[in-house]
This record gives sequence, structure tokens and C-alpha cells, in this order.
Amino acid sequence: MTLETQRLILRPFTEADASDLYEYAKDPRVGPAAGWPPHKSLEESREIIAGVFSAPNTFAVVDKPTGKVVGSAGFVDRHQTMLPGPDDEIGYALNPDFWGRGLIPEAVRELLCYGFEELGLQTIWCGHYDFNHKSRRVVEKCGFLYRFTEKAWVELMGEERTELHYALTKEEWQAL
Repeated sequence: MTLETQRLILRPFTEADASDLYEYAKDPRVGPAAGWPPHKSLEESREIIAGVFSAPNTFAVVDKPTGKVVGSAGFVDRHQTMLPGPDDEIGYALNPDFWGRGLIPEAVRELLCYGFEELGLQTIWCGHYDFNHKSRRVVEKCGFLYRFTEKAWVELMGEERTELHYALTKEEWQAL
């Protein structure tokens, strides 16, 4: 499955994307804000592609003009029960060299369309840690509505964090 926006192509990751992934995943501004440590090697990025990023509905975010993988976005198979299902959560990361251009909101809006229209989801979730203001801006730009806050143990970081959760139901999305 490949999705396309004005400036992006969202497609499955391939092993050939490892160096582009490693370029941004090693940056300490990226992973820790999302709950994972910076990648330590190109091999680790290859392993993430083979494992985590091989999951269905996980996409490489490709910059159309350059063909470079500049991020990741997709559904993370994390569910809540308080709003209509089926549901799933969107996660994303972006190379800091491409911050401030509105690329992740563009990708998330395309994933909202895909999730509601193609996957048959009734609710799509999105969350961020209380200190991650860049993710908060994505959530706001895409129209997600605040639902609840919780303390969460972040296994990969070995610490407890405050996580804010937002969601859109299909009906709320259609009304945007």
C-alpha cells in the first residue's frame, strides 16, 4: 500500500531505507521525545525496519522532491476502549532537518483518511508526552480532541512519563 500527498509518499519501509532512518533516528531530539532511545548503529536501524517497521500500516515518509525517507508514520496497533471501535493509534517521527514544514500533519491527515475510509476504523487515537510540544502541535493541527491524561511507564526509556491522549471519531473527522 502506498499513499500520496502533495509533498509526500507514504510507502512500506525497505532495507534500503536504513541509512535514511539511521540519519534521523540517531538524533537525541527524535526518539526520546517519542519514547525510544536514539539508534546506536546502522544495524539497529536495519533491525527496526525488519521488525517494528514491517508491521502492517507502518509507512516510510518520503520527501517527493528528493526521494529521501525523512520520517515514519502509521498505525501502532495500540487500542483504547472508551470510544467506538474498531480503533487504532497513530505514531510518527520526523528527521529534524525537515521540522517546521508541516510534513507530519500532512502525513497524519492522509493516514486519517486511510484509516477511516480504507481500514474501517471508527476512532483514531494520537498521544504525546507532556513535554513534547512538537507532537502537541501536530495533534492540534490535525483536529484531534483531548480525551485524557495518564501516567505511563515507558519501558524503552526506563521511566514514568505523563502522556496526553487525543482521539477523533469518524463522525468528528467528517465534521472537520
